[in-house]
Amino acid sequence: MIVRIVQMTLKEEHVPAFLELFESRKQLIRHFEGCNHLELWQDAHTPNSFFTYSIWDSEKHLDHYRFSELFKDTWSKTKALFADKAKAWSVKQKMVVE
Repeated sequence: MIVRIVQMTLKEEHVPAFLELFESRKQLIRHFEGCNHLELWQDAHTPNSFFTYSIWDSEKHLDHYRFSELFKDTWSKTKALFADKAKAWSVKQKMVVE
């Protein structure tokens, strides 16, 4: 299992367009083969900064999505809204503390 976190800083005037785009694509992404979970987070202090948090069966599944037409189309539309370059991390969970 792999967790993918992507930070995106948008131009403030493009936040509504981004939210509309995410709303229209979230179910397609969530139901892509290998995707187990998808969330959109908004920074508590910087309202034009967003993070996607997704869980994938494997890096192979994530890469299959990243090279898909769905990703290419979604990412090209999203990148046009950026104020800064996106940052991404692929991580593995080591432990849960309860």
